[in-house]
Amino acid sequence: MINWPNFISQVFNGLALGALLALISSGLTIIYGTLGVLNLAHGAMFMLGGYAGFVAYQYTSSFIIAVIAGSLFVMVVGLAMERIIIRHFYNRPHEDQLLVTFGLGICFVEIVRLFFSSQSKQVPPPPLFQGITSLGFMYYPTYRLAVVGIVAVALGVLFLVLYRTRLGMIVRAGIEDSVMVDSLGINVHRVFMIVFGIGAMAAGFAGIVNAPVVSLTPGVGDDILVETFVVVVIGGVGSFPGAVLGGLIAGEIISVTSMFNPGYAYVMLFAVMTLVLVLRPHGLLGVEGRE
Repeated sequence: MINWPNFISQVFNGLALGALLALISSGLTIIYGTLGVLNLAHGAMFMLGGYAGFVAYQYTSSFIIAVIAGSLFVMVVGLAMERIIIRHFYNRPHEDQLLVTFGLGICFVEIVRLFFSSQSKQVPPPPLFQGITSLGFMYYPTYRLAVVGIVAVALGVLFLVLYRTRLGMIVRAGIEDSVMVDSLGINVHRVFMIVFGIGAMAAGFAGIVNAPVVSLTPGVGDDILVETFVVVVIGGVGSFPGAVLGGLIAGEIISVTSMFNPGYAYVMLFAVMTLVLVLRPHGLLGVEGRE
């Protein structure tokens, strides 16, 4: 039944989904915007964060430890990826980057399937955020409201680290002229490795935060990867604010359209992406002329 309470509920669902998409997309756009690498393993990292948090929760029964463990585990995986494989592809064509990261994503999914099977896993929300909350005009799951706040804080921290710190300045300078930065005694490749790890950590953090909302399966990152790339295109490739705006827009499109006909949710999402590409090829907040 379509009525105002249902519509408002779907708007809140879209806000929660959009916040998660914004966080995942921010990690992807950070990696591309600073390193120029198209990371098709980003969805698998989202999945790895959820499973690493699940394992930590099984041993500790602490959701906070699960979030920390999931985020740090994926950050370590990202650092290892950059150190061993990705740094050899910075000056290679984008097609090579797509192939190697796509292959890594498949490997991660199959390794998880080997150890955990294809059966879904569930991580319960922390006791503080269990149940429902009265908003005066409707009742809504408490944890979904908490997700919006958690992701907003995480996005704020990411923005400050990458755009208001010395690390962010070094990264942007290194992209423009890595030889000059090297001559100043700064190890650009080490900084790039850290940035790749931060982008991966954003995906892992989102994966465990999303685990109480959607059950974990090895393929949970596949759909989210497609949505993430759509978000990046809508917001603008390489734009952190664009990733946030694109995530919120995509979340509302998927959620509100699902209220009328779930089969058309992704049709509408891709229709909006197509419209943006026609009217503003560099995205809503992207920089014109960015490759």
